[in-house]
Amino acid sequence: MLTIQKPLVHGLENPLGLDVSSPRFSWLLESDQRGEACAAYRVRVSLSAEGLSKRDEDLVWDSGRRSGQSLSLLYDGPPLQSNTRYWWRVTVWDRQGKESESALAYWDTGLFPGDWSAEWIWRSEEMKPNDFAYFRKSLDLRGAVARAKIFVSAHHVFQLFVNGQRVGGYGSPAPTGVPRRKYYLAYDVAPLLSSGANCIGVAAHYLGGSGQNYVNGVPGMLLQLHVEHEDGTEQLVVSDLTWQALRQIPHRTGTSYQQNRRLSAIEDYDAALLEPNWLQPDVGDEHCTSVVLAHPSVQQWSLHWQQLPEAEELESIIPSVAAEPLVVNGKEGLIQVFDAGKIISGWPQLALPGIAGVTIRLRYAETLDGSGRVVHQVCNETSHHYYDLYTMHGRGGIEYWQPDFSFKAFRYVEVTGYPQPIEESQLRICSAGTVMARTGHFRCSSDFLNKLYDVCLQTQRNNVLGQVVDCPHREQAQYLADTDLQAETLLYNFDAYPVLDKTLQDFADGQLEDGSFPFVFPSNYEHPDFFIQIPEWDLHYATLLWKLYQFSGDTELLSRYYEPLRAMIDGYLSLISPATGLIPVGRGWHISDWPYPTVEHEGEHLTVQQIKAWQALRILSEAAALLNRAEDSAAYAVHAQKLQVSILNELYDGSGKLLHDSSGSTATHQGVNALALYAGLLPTKDREAALQAVAGKPWESKTVLSLPLLRLLFEEGLQDQAYHLLSKTDYPGWGYMIAQGAETMWEGWDDIESHCHAWNGYPARLLQEYVCGIQSGAPGFATARIRPFFAPDLDFAEASVSTVRGNIAVRWERVGGTGIRMRLELPCTMSATAALASPSSRPITGLLIDGVEIWGGAASSCMPDGIVRCGLDHSMLELELLSGRYELTVRY
Repeated sequence: MLTIQKPLVHGLENPLGLDVSSPRFSWLLESDQRGEACAAYRVRVSLSAEGLSKRDEDLVWDSGRRSGQSLSLLYDGPPLQSNTRYWWRVTVWDRQGKESESALAYWDTGLFPGDWSAEWIWRSEEMKPNDFAYFRKSLDLRGAVARAKIFVSAHHVFQLFVNGQRVGGYGSPAPTGVPRRKYYLAYDVAPLLSSGANCIGVAAHYLGGSGQNYVNGVPGMLLQLHVEHEDGTEQLVVSDLTWQALRQIPHRTGTSYQQNRRLSAIEDYDAALLEPNWLQPDVGDEHCTSVVLAHPSVQQWSLHWQQLPEAEELESIIPSVAAEPLVVNGKEGLIQVFDAGKIISGWPQLALPGIAGVTIRLRYAETLDGSGRVVHQVCNETSHHYYDLYTMHGRGGIEYWQPDFSFKAFRYVEVTGYPQPIEESQLRICSAGTVMARTGHFRCSSDFLNKLYDVCLQTQRNNVLGQVVDCPHREQAQYLADTDLQAETLLYNFDAYPVLDKTLQDFADGQLEDGSFPFVFPSNYEHPDFFIQIPEWDLHYATLLWKLYQFSGDTELLSRYYEPLRAMIDGYLSLISPATGLIPVGRGWHISDWPYPTVEHEGEHLTVQQIKAWQALRILSEAAALLNRAEDSAAYAVHAQKLQVSILNELYDGSGKLLHDSSGSTATHQGVNALALYAGLLPTKDREAALQAVAGKPWESKTVLSLPLLRLLFEEGLQDQAYHLLSKTDYPGWGYMIAQGAETMWEGWDDIESHCHAWNGYPARLLQEYVCGIQSGAPGFATARIRPFFAPDLDFAEASVSTVRGNIAVRWERVGGTGIRMRLELPCTMSATAALASPSSRPITGLLIDGVEIWGGAASSCMPDGIVRCGLDHSMLELELLSGRYELTVRY
């Protein structure tokens, strides 16, 4: 019998503001029986929980019983009402006709474009960078509250308070490219409201400095509260000119930016300036002033509910004291340095006895200088402003404060200004970031590889901050190449679909007229400092989209981003030279590999750009076929074929069986050719020679091109070489970083740039995918491929990956010197093929499943349940398995 788990709407559990017309329902199935399948399913929707238990005519929508094993369905009923709760459940039938029902679930719709009565407001008409505003509204509620929902946004971020209680997460809303898109959030605040006097407060921050990782826009705050009373009456409260702003605020405005790229402002906070009762309904008018309407351009902003989860506090760290307090003369007074033990994204949290007028400086850094103080750098760029300030009010007792309007990234925090030694318990380090459920796992007998895996995941955690960022300090910006590389580990270890979907949407919103993209987005692309393009990075849009489709099996995703993908590719096709059939070097900054690449760029045509364009064309052709766009599919397949011919004609060394780095180069870079081989571009007849040539070269690839290199080696029978590169501890490589004490991955192989760059985190995925062998065999893991590499220095390895069909898990361990025992778990509706090689020079002599030998000298004639086929193919033992749990023992 089937059981139903995780009923989700648009991948979210009971979302509070979904504003799409056709939500996607999804669920997981579980069964104790091998090979169990779903024969049919049915989704019903009602305006009440009770309605799902009554007659069918009480339903809003009934999909009817549908045959098949689908685990998702798009709503196809009557138009949805705004700000309404819909209840739903799914029913499934197994192959024996037994029925199972999911638990009740719901989703709330958001506000549609015509539903907004609120107005964007600000505290003055003056528009200045690094501005803060504190808004408040007293309201009288006429009776007991049955339901209350706040919809709120700000540019750039807000913090919401209801009757003095903080509501929501951090860094909200997530950055977007206005006017094309501005997120709002929805909160259920009924438990915080009561009949009579209430107060809503909003603190908002506007950046406005033409920085790298946001769009300036204009300052503003927008809020709409819908209240339903128990007697059926309703009240509406909206931001408008009746709101108040605090006359005196604790945040100093116009402060310097912390980084050269103007990402975040110094928070200079004077607690004595904040009226203690500002969140009470009856605060005096002398503390407030009237508000103004925001700049009229806000009327052009397209509002959308933020499907991406907010940032939250992920870990609270009690730091160690890095050195004894240092007493110096002058304003700094006592200098104390604290060590979080690793680089984190987040902020410090103070809990100190208040001393009126004392100003505490919190300065951040990844590293210390020779004297034991923090360096004045953000990553590798000099900055004297990477700090925050807190001035105490001294009204008595412990004062609590954290600078949480922006994310800092640091290991060390230097505290000056407080006249007494600070104990570790009085200063905590908060690691914070966008909430993504941890879904993946890897462990093995090597402490070193376990450390490598953990470091990769910590780095990844640090680099999802409302968007996927390259590093959490210097740039904190969203690049397509970085996100594409990070997607490897994100998909296998976190619930990362929402943030990767957002990356695709962000760049679709920022797409330029010629189809290309800004080098980062959201960004103030028009500013001279950021008026940059990277053509190779553009082409990662295709591989990122395809990667997300392959993992999810979601063709709606392909439909949503088909036009941006096609526009980008058409733009590059229009540049092709008639003489060579290749894309010439154009405007922008070309990057074939990074950092400190050794790929030669002398010529008019760069080989990596051509390969990636060919990959993008093939992806577009396949996407078109899946979307029933046969004419497009055929046309782009022809373009791909022509480009491949041109690449081989113009850039291929037929004698050496390798591609040159560019049309002006005789170099045949290892990573360039690994990319071509992994993509399948080189002639089939030359493939083996090219593979041996690539494998025989010294390791010269950097971060970008090392990924296809390792994948190529793992998948072409050179696992020992790939595993060596992955696990060695000498220079270069990821192991070298770990051996040097790294707790997060560096930007490149050298200890000279960023010490927290998540694009170097893909070894985590490779350990799960190749050492434990968990690989997808079809989009959405409809089938899996189990291809473990029994590394000679490991006694065991285990991994799990959460797929759209459920959790897939593998554990293998050595049994004496003559066998491997493997436990395998395949979720319901997933089948798999397993290929098991002997871990020694001896051949495989037998296979037991659940203790029964099914292959070998004493093989039983009865095949266990769930095993479709078992046989030897070129010394590889191959099995076909249905869903379920298995214990396999391989003898050799």
